Amino acid sequence: MSSNFRILHCLRAPVGGLFRHVHDLALGQAELGADVGIVCDSTTGGLETKVGLNRLKDNCSLGVTRIPMSRKLDFNDWRVYRRIAKLARKMDVDVLHGHGAKGGAYARLAGKSLRKKKNTKVVYTPHGGVIHYSPSSLSGKLYFALERKLAPLTDGFIFESMFSGNRYAELVGRPECPARVIYNGLQRHEFYESLLADDAVDFVFVGDLCKLKGVDVFLEALAQQQKIFPGRAIVVGSGPDERQFKRLARRLGLGAQVTFSGPQPARTAFVRARCVVIPSRTESLPYILLEAAAAQMPIITTNVGGIPEMIDNIPVPLVPPGDVDALAGQLRAFLSDPRPYLRRAAELQKHVANVFSVDMTVREVVDFYITDLGAGLHKVADSGA
Repeated sequence: MSSNFRILHCLRAPVGGLFRHVHDLALGQAELGADVGIVCDSTTGGLETKVGLNRLKDNCSLGVTRIPMSRKLDFNDWRVYRRIAKLARKMDVDVLHGHGAKGGAYARLAGKSLRKKKNTKVVYTPHGGVIHYSPSSLSGKLYFALERKLAPLTDGFIFESMFSGNRYAELVGRPECPARVIYNGLQRHEFYESLLADDAVDFVFVGDLCKLKGVDVFLEALAQQQKIFPGRAIVVGSGPDERQFKRLARRLGLGAQVTFSGPQPARTAFVRARCVVIPSRTESLPYILLEAAAAQMPIITTNVGGIPEMIDNIPVPLVPPGDVDALAGQLRAFLSDPRPYLRRAAELQKHVANVFSVDMTVREVVDFYITDLGAGLHKVADSGA
């Protein structure tokens, strides 16, 4: 890749799986020789965000720019996208890549003002976001309408799963510009066999503490089967429904069986339990499933979004979302005999290692920029090459 190929990634909150993806993608593109920059919200994130952004500052030549960005639609949004447009123009970027609903909106609105004088290509990766809204809800109708308005300002779409692309087409409309499915990936060093602590419990949930992640379903399922096979669990993370889930655990009589430990790296959490439970009501391509598979952890999860796509033909237990009885049955089955779960964990690790690689993700995204969109080709023409 040419050393003067310039990419600016735009996202709102530098947290969670979306930030993990942008972080790995930006570092990989920088390693290939591109000039890369990040613009994101200045009001969100904790210690992990700080560490990740510092790593990006040290390795990305266009640096990290932080601007206050609201989660919901806000009158200040027009100022934000104008600042992003000014930044992209100053950096003379070849690609302005928006991530998530808000980051994608900012990037596409900013790109509109760049089209008059620049050859910047605008790329959008929804990362789930907008596709999780119900088409019958007022919020869903509003966001889908906004997506349709922004579609003509998009040069290319990247979806992280076939499910995500198909769902977007169903709810918003099939993109009329180039689009490609490119899976998220993991680094080579993330593949290992997790060792258990001496005081490891039976199950662990890792993620945002919100209803979409199904933590309430997990707690109810754990309570349901306590009389048959008493099990203990750790809930790792934080989020808007944390207090509600703690109250639910107490009401279900799980005060001694469930520990809420706050946020911590997945790798640390895996040491503390024998099985990872991912009870989500909706997902696109969850990083936690990739991370658990890479650590050769037994997994119980739901049949939603891109999860079946990720596990391919390996018989990982998939339960219907929101089904307490089905999830309780899988918890009992694991406690009764974990050996089938351990065998499947070894199979899934091999599959994930072959398909979900950061190196492949980075190269496919760059290939999409250049081959499908023609990004940066004007520089070759201008140089007379």
